[in-house]
Amino acid sequence: MAGFDAPEAEPTAQRTTPQNATGVQARAWRAATTLISLILAPGLPISAVDAAGPTAAEYSRKGADSCLKCHDEASRFPVLAIFQTPHGNRGDARSPFANLQCESCHGGGGEHASRHVEDTQRAPPPAFGTHSTAPAAQQNALCMNCHDDHRRLEWPSSPHAEAALLCSDCHTVHAAHDPVIQRPTQPARCLACHAEVRAESTQLSAHPIRQGQLICSDCHQSHGNRLGDGLLIRDSLRDTCLSCHAEKRGPFLWEHAPAAEDCSLCHRPHGSNHPALLDTAPQLLCQSCHSQAGHPSTAFDASGLPGGQPSEFLLLNGCTNCHTQTHGSNHPSGLKQFR
Repeated sequence: MAGFDAPEAEPTAQRTTPQNATGVQARAWRAATTLISLILAPGLPISAVDAAGPTAAEYSRKGADSCLKCHDEASRFPVLAIFQTPHGNRGDARSPFANLQCESCHGGGGEHASRHVEDTQRAPPPAFGTHSTAPAAQQNALCMNCHDDHRRLEWPSSPHAEAALLCSDCHTVHAAHDPVIQRPTQPARCLACHAEVRAESTQLSAHPIRQGQLICSDCHQSHGNRLGDGLLIRDSLRDTCLSCHAEKRGPFLWEHAPAAEDCSLCHRPHGSNHPALLDTAPQLLCQSCHSQAGHPSTAFDASGLPGGQPSEFLLLNGCTNCHTQTHGSNHPSGLKQFR
């Protein structure tokens, strides 16, 4: 935080301002100013914003020093942890703090930080989150001004963008460690919205999300993918599953058609009360495709057994007791997936 205690005579010596910005910094300032101006005046054409430019009164005299006098760890909106993040790194030209510091993202705060009449409301600077008056598209555009790279090319057409989700709904910029990109805390952030997935993850058979061995981004790309199918990290559900379950990939000499087509035909990826993440009980699942005609696939009970002593093997009759290679077999005699 060195340099934030600039003397009164030179209040802007430690920050890049519209007057002394050059090269990359000037281009970044112009782009940020345009987006900030759109937030402040969404009806103003971009050409008019460029022509008008910011006035001297829009920006604070001391930059971050003006903000940190109030927004310390004891305030309602603590921000000091930002200095432990890339956003607060003044040594990186791409960082907001290498340019207009807090005002690179929040816009001119001169009026907000200036003296005001006691017991009156300060003029609020452009803010982020659901409490902001700016539309989601304008808030996200300011973030995308810097984060528009190959990992977010599909964001505009993603389900999250179409639902008007804010970047700040998932990301916490001022936290030393953003919870949504940390493995121990990411699932809780995602499952706060995806209640159905949260319920499935607590069922009898589930991927080890609660145990911390698997997180949402291991399978999903939250910023969008090329096909838009479930925001998966691969082009299809089967390819995504096989990135971990490689032993089920094949090709097999004797293939089981559903397994070679789509894993979700038999499995529920987030959790199930049936074994092996199956969509329903094994007997019913198999018989939904395979006819029981001419095959002993009906349930057995004690009434059909000698002495009324049931056999556990028969009472728990299931197709996989015999057909063990349900995903496919390479055995010469594996036509029926017996071996």
